[in-house]
Amino acid sequence: MTTGTLELALQPAAQRHNHYSREDFYRFDPSRGSLVDWTGARNVLVSEDFILSLQQGLEEEVGDASASLMYTIGREWGRNDALHFSRWFEEEYRRKPKQTHLMFLLETWWWPLTSQGWGRWEVELESRRQGFIFINLFDSAVARTLGDVGKPVCHLYAGLFAGFSSTMVERQLNCIEIQCYSMGKSYCKFLLGSKERIDAAAFWLNEGATASEIAQKLRSGQGVAKA
Repeated sequence: MTTGTLELALQPAAQRHNHYSREDFYRFDPSRGSLVDWTGARNVLVSEDFILSLQQGLEEEVGDASASLMYTIGREWGRNDALHFSRWFEEEYRRKPKQTHLMFLLETWWWPLTSQGWGRWEVELESRRQGFIFINLFDSAVARTLGDVGKPVCHLYAGLFAGFSSTMVERQLNCIEIQCYSMGKSYCKFLLGSKERIDAAAFWLNEGATASEIAQKLRSGQGVAKA
C-alpha cells in the first residue's frame, strides 16, 4: 500500500524500466523505518488482518455507508496516484503520458501495484468508443481477505480506478464492481464510464443481472439517455 510520495531519485537501473528485481524495486531504510519503491512512493507493509479490520470496522461505524466511504478513499488515492504517476512516468520514459499508447500507459501504471500485492488485471477496451471499458481483476487483496460474502466488496478498487482515470483524462468518470470474487466468481470485474452508465449498471445489478448481461445491455445502447 502506498501512502504518499517522496522526491524521485531514479538510479541508472531505471533504463531497464519494468525489468528489475524485488531488490531494485524496493528500498528499505532501517534507520528511518521507511520502505520506498522505485517510483519514489513510500509503502507500508500490512497483513490481511489489517484489511479485514478496516472493512469490518467501517461497517460497524457507518453501516451500509462503508461502501461509499471506501469508494471515496479509493478515489482520492487514485487521484493522487495519477499525479505521482504522471511525474515519474515522464521522468523515466522522457515523454508525457498523453503521448503514449493507452495500453502501455495503463500497464505501466498497474504493474507496480501488482508488485505491491494488489493483484493482476486485464483491461477490455473493445467498448471504449462507446464510452466505457471493463477491468478484470485477479486476486483482489480485499476480496481474497473477506472471502465469499455474497456481494461486491472491492469498493476501494472501484474508487481507485475512477480517481486515476478521471485525473488522467481530465473529465469525470465513475466505476462500479459488477462481479466479485466474494460473490463466488473466479475474478472481479469493474465497469468504468460516465455516471449515467454506472447508475444504469447499479440498477441492473440490484435487479439481479449478471456481469455478462450488464455488458450486453450497455453494448446494445441501453443505459444511455436518448436525445
